[in-house]
Amino acid sequence: MSAREQARNQGGRPRDSRVDDAIASAVRELLSEVGYRRLTMAEVAARAGVGKAAIYRRHATKQEMIFDVLLPDQFLAVAPDHGSLRADLAAVLAEIADGLTLPPQGTVPGLLADVHADPALGDRFNEKYLGAQLQTLTEILDRATARGELTTRPDPATLNALLVGPVFAWLFLLSESPDRLPALTTTLLDATLALISPDLPAPETNPAASP
Repeated sequence: MSAREQARNQGGRPRDSRVDDAIASAVRELLSEVGYRRLTMAEVAARAGVGKAAIYRRHATKQEMIFDVLLPDQFLAVAPDHGSLRADLAAVLAEIADGLTLPPQGTVPGLLADVHADPALGDRFNEKYLGAQLQTLTEILDRATARGELTTRPDPATLNALLVGPVFAWLFLLSESPDRLPALTTTLLDATLALISPDLPAPETNPAASP
């Protein structure tokens, strides 16, 4: 159980996982059927067969409900540890790509628009999700610095922008195909490493392919 789930359960009766599953299924179905904008807490409650109070005990807002359902373990909340900065950032990029492509069309832009339009919601979003992302990237960078891969630790927020921004732009601003994301993330990984650690060795290439 995650720390967030433990915090929600403190001081109250145990959560019924069947209710959690019913809510999650209802959210996914309704996002696909009616879209982000038309989805309501009342519709989710009706589809899940639970009272609205059961939803509000778990999720303060529609936006947090959707985010929790689509990314139940928090987006980038656990720092991968694969032994090198390149491998760790490759895992982060894979999670970013999955996190942005799996939700039904229109969900991510709509969700972020609502979050940034409401200062209180934005504060909660930053505390619960953005804070976890920055902590994860800080841990990755600290390990890379301790291994000697980095001489100076870059700003985690800058790294977050370098990784998330291009994938977001590819999918939602340029409307490019998700099928081409692997090639994009490979290029993005090389470019990011060149910026934050220019002395880091490049990945090995096939000698037979060299001129």
